[in-house]
Amino acid sequence: MTETVGAVRQGVGESARRPDAALKVTGEFAYASDLWLDGMVWGATLRSPHASAWIRSIDVGPALRIPGVHAVLTHEDVPGEKFYGLEHKDQPVLAIDQVRYQGEPVALVAADHPETARRAAAAVVVEYEVRPAVTDPRQAAGDPGAPRVQPGGNVVRRQPVVRGETFTAEVVVRGEYTVGMQDQAFLGPESGLAVPSEDGGVDLYIATQWLHVDRDQLAPCLGLPPEKVRLTLSGVGGAFGAREDLSMQAHACMLALRLNRPVKIVYGREESFFGHVHRHPAVLRYEHGATRDGRLVYVKADILLDGGAYCSSSPAVVGNAASLGVGPYEVPNVRVVATGVYTNNPPCGAMRGFGAVQACYAYESQMDRLAAACGLSPVEVRVRNAVSQGSRLITGQVIDSPAPLAEMLRTLEEMPMPGPTGGDLRELPGGVSQTTRGESVRRGVGYGVGIKNICFSEGFDDYSTARVRAELVGGEPHVTVHTAAAEVGQGLVTVQAQIARTELGVDAVTVATADTAVGSAGSSSASRQSYVTGGAVKAACEAVRERFQGLPAREALEKFGPIEETREYRHRPTFPMDPVTGQGDSHTQLALCVHRAVVDVDTELGLVKVVELAAVQDVGRIMNPQALEGQIHGGSAQGLGLALMEEIQVRDGRVLNASFTDYLMPTILDMPPMRLRILEYPDPAAPYGLRGAGEPPTLSSTPAIAAAVRDATGLPLTRVPVRPEDIALR
Repeated sequence: MTETVGAVRQGVGESARRPDAALKVTGEFAYASDLWLDGMVWGATLRSPHASAWIRSIDVGPALRIPGVHAVLTHEDVPGEKFYGLEHKDQPVLAIDQVRYQGEPVALVAADHPETARRAAAAVVVEYEVRPAVTDPRQAAGDPGAPRVQPGGNVVRRQPVVRGETFTAEVVVRGEYTVGMQDQAFLGPESGLAVPSEDGGVDLYIATQWLHVDRDQLAPCLGLPPEKVRLTLSGVGGAFGAREDLSMQAHACMLALRLNRPVKIVYGREESFFGHVHRHPAVLRYEHGATRDGRLVYVKADILLDGGAYCSSSPAVVGNAASLGVGPYEVPNVRVVATGVYTNNPPCGAMRGFGAVQACYAYESQMDRLAAACGLSPVEVRVRNAVSQGSRLITGQVIDSPAPLAEMLRTLEEMPMPGPTGGDLRELPGGVSQTTRGESVRRGVGYGVGIKNICFSEGFDDYSTARVRAELVGGEPHVTVHTAAAEVGQGLVTVQAQIARTELGVDAVTVATADTAVGSAGSSSASRQSYVTGGAVKAACEAVRERFQGLPAREALEKFGPIEETREYRHRPTFPMDPVTGQGDSHTQLALCVHRAVVDVDTELGLVKVVELAAVQDVGRIMNPQALEGQIHGGSAQGLGLALMEEIQVRDGRVLNASFTDYLMPTILDMPPMRLRILEYPDPAAPYGLRGAGEPPTLSSTPAIAAAVRDATGLPLTRVPVRPEDIALR
C-alpha cells in the first residue's frame, strides 16, 4: 500500500470545519422539507386509526369532490409489486385487506395545497371491522392460540447462543428487566419531492439513510427498472436508524407518476411518530453465576424483543442482542436465547445501537447485582471479567484487535468526581420548581460498559463505492469525491474531504451530493460509514495518486490532465450465526465505551438530575476530534433519554403521546457536563486503524445512569425509563 502524502490543512486527525455548520446554525441549510418546484402538488396519507382490523370497503368519492384535489390512490393503484421490506417483503405499500397497526397507510391524496390534501385524506371513507389486537409480545411468542399477526406466525427470529455445560455456581443473581419503546425523535420530519422524468421514470429527492436500498425496494413497487428510479439525497435533519426503512418514498412517486407532475410530501410531527420504526421494547430475564470472588461461571438469558407489525430490521436486531447479550465479559458457559416477535404494536426497527442497547441495560444491571453479592465495587467486578485482545465472544469469535476494557475502567474510576451541589435551586432536581429545598436529595454514582458491533454482520455483503476525480480548476488542483453515502448529521461529508486532502495533498476538495448515479455506499448506520466509505474514498484516492507517478498534484494534472478512479471497499468477511448454537464469526469490528454517571435524586418527589457523565472510549484513530466529541455527547444524550424520560406510550396498540409535548427528550438543561478520555488503539484491519464511534456511547450511558439512581435510592429499578413514580411512590 502506498504511503499517504505529508501533512495538509484540514486533513485526517484535525477538527476540520464542517461545510454545513454555519448554514445549520443560521437556519439557512436546505432540508428535504424545504424542497420546492413550480407546479408541484402536495401529497397526504390516510392512516388507520386501529391497531388490527379488516378493511371492508374504501370510498374515495367524498375526497375527490373537494376542489383542488387531483388524485386519490389506494392499493389498487400500486403499479407494481404491492409489498416491500428492508429484509423481508411483508409490508404493503398501502393496506390491502387489513391493517396491522395504528397509523398504517391506507390511501393517498394529492392536492394543490397541503391543508386541502389533509382534509381530503380525512374525507376518504373506510369501513373497518375491528378485531382483537396482539399487543403482548409474551403472548405472541409463547401462546400457540394467539392470533397470527403475519401469515407465517408471530416469531420473526429466534437465535440461541449455546456454549459450555456448567450452570451451577457459588453466587447466583437473577433479574428481569424491561426497556420501553424509544423513538429516534429526529428534528427533521420525513419529507421528499418526487419528479416524473421524460423517460417514464422518476427522480426522488429524499431524506434517507440508504439510497440504493430505497431504490431497490421502490422500483418493483413502481413497476419500473432500477435505472429509471433515481434518488438524490436531500438535507437530512437527523436519522438514528429511523430512515433506513421506507416512509413516504413510494407514495410520493406513485402520485407523481399518476399525475405526471412533481409531488411533495412532508409529515407533521404527529404523523412522523406513525411514519417510521422505533426502538424495540424488550423484556429480558437474566441469571448470572459466579465464584465468590466475582468471576463469571455462566450466564443464562432470555431476551424478548417486540418488533411490531412488520419485519423491518428485526432479524438483525435479534442477532445483535443474542451475540452481544452478555457484554464484553469472559464467560465460559452461556445459554442465551433472543427472540423477536410480530405484534400489532407500532413497527420497530433500527435505532442507534440496536439490539445491543436493550441487552446492555440488562447485563450491566446484573453486573451491579453481582458486585453487591460478592462484596466488590462495580468497577472491580467488571475488571475481573473484562475481555481483552485474544478473548472470545460468547459466539466463539476471537477479538483480534485491541480491547483495552480493564484500562478504560481504571481510567474512568480515576477521573475526578464533581463537587457537591451548592445552594442554588437551579442545581437541584426539578430546578427552580423544586418544592422541598433539597432536603430529600441523595447523590448516587453508577457505571456502565457497552460493546457494539461495527459495520453490518452475519455475512451481509457490506461494501461502499467511491469515485474520485482530480483536475485543475482555475489552474489549481481540485478534487471531487462522489459517493452514495448519506450525510445524516454525523459529519461524513467532512471526513470524506479530510481523507481526500490527506491522500492527495490537495486543499480544495468538494464532496458531491450523494445519489444513485454512483455505486452503493450502504446505509449510514452500524457506525460503518467512516470505516467502509472512508475506506473506499481512501482506496480511490490512492489509485488517483498512483497515476500522479510521483509528481505533486499540480504537475501531474498539468502533464496528464484530469484523473478519475472508482473503487469499492469491502471489509473482511463475516458469517451467519449458527441457528442452533449461535457460534460463528458474525462481526467485523467491536467497539467499547464505558460511562460513569453522577446523579442527584429527590427521593420524595421522584426527580432526577444528572450532575455529570464521564466517558472513556477507544476509537482506534481519531479522524476529527471535534466531530468525535460531538458523537460521544450525542450518543450519551440519547442514552440519558432512554434512562430517564423517553418512551412511546402504547396502550392496546394505540400510541398515546405522538408529540414533542408528551414524548419527553433531554434538552440542553438536562444534559450535564461531560468528561471524556479518548483512547487510540488502532485496529490493523481498518482504514487508518479507526473504530466506529457513533453508537457505543448510547449503550453504556443508560445503565450507568440507572445504576446511579439505584445507588441514590436503594431501589431495584428494573425498568427504563425510570419514572418519578418508580422512585417517589415506594
